[in-house]
Amino acid sequence: MRSFVTGFLGALAAVWPALAQPHSFPPGFRMQDIQTPAVTIHTRIGGSGPPVVLLHGYGETGDMWAPMAADLARDHQVIVPDLRGLGLSSKPPGGFDKKTQAGDLVDVLAALGIGEIDLVAHDIGNMVAFQFAAQHPDRVRRLVLIDAPVPGVGPWEEILKNPLLWHFRFGGPDMERLVAGRERIYLDRFWNEFSADPARFGEASRAHYAQLYALPGAMHSGFEQFAAFDRDAADNRAWLATGARLRMPLLAVGGEKSFGATMAEVMRAGATDVREGIVPASGHWIMEENPQATISLARGFLDGQN
Repeated sequence: MRSFVTGFLGALAAVWPALAQPHSFPPGFRMQDIQTPAVTIHTRIGGSGPPVVLLHGYGETGDMWAPMAADLARDHQVIVPDLRGLGLSSKPPGGFDKKTQAGDLVDVLAALGIGEIDLVAHDIGNMVAFQFAAQHPDRVRRLVLIDAPVPGVGPWEEILKNPLLWHFRFGGPDMERLVAGRERIYLDRFWNEFSADPARFGEASRAHYAQLYALPGAMHSGFEQFAAFDRDAADNRAWLATGARLRMPLLAVGGEKSFGATMAEVMRAGATDVREGIVPASGHWIMEENPQATISLARGFLDGQN
């Protein structure tokens, strides 16, 4: 297994310099491939101070967070992993339920010797962050969830009926064959349909992420993230059925032209201390469409200003 992972990461290293770089992490950040028992998690680490973890979602990688990481690194230690199967993390055949991926974060933090964290997440990252906070509430000081629902929480079944979310049920080997070599075409649809203004999701970012999602196993991993939603919903409902709720301060942020205030309404079904934030003039892709407003909301909350 270790020789396979070493070879896989070596292949990525050969490809990586040729990939477009739309966002650069500031000097002082290092890249570390953290080996866990089941997967290697590519992680960016920089800054000093109270630790904050940034989790990305589908259609992007941890690279999306570069502008926020640069801001937070002024007074935080910033940890930015790629989720299993995505970006430059290794591509295992399974383990894409969000409870398992919360375990990946546990392993990353253990490798870095980090205990309590602030946690900021977007899209599928929200689902991993929710499970991490549910399992380890004493380790999350403040939680920011941005513009995506959490399976099984609040009006999940109604949200699933939205025709724009057809991709939640799209996957499997036939679909993988259809998309192979056409990753940019497939991803462009999401970047366009979920943007307030598709032009705000620039060409350099599109080329960068399309190349990463064309890496061997990446599209399979992406489909598996969605295929795990039924398991995720069952896990979250079982937790909620015990009467448990997240009790740390939680900022629920929606893009003005996407989830908007609905994000906070959804999260009040799973948490007791929910504050609301809106990213103006933005759809779903908050760090592409309005990064400064997103950074301001997250930093203000982490600094205790709201």
